[in-house]
Amino acid sequence: MANQRKTSKEAASSASKVLKDKRTGKDSKKAAGSALSQRAPKGKK
Repeated sequence: MANQRKTSKEAASSASKVLKDKRTGKDSKKAAGSALSQRAPKGKK
């Protein structure tokens, strides 16, 4: 059975801020990237 969990919009937004911040470390960016990779794709308008 596949894992159906997705990262919430708020968590994805925070992860994006971590990736953009030049002061964060490699481990933080790795975790943020992992969270964003689990985000459901946006629908087309």
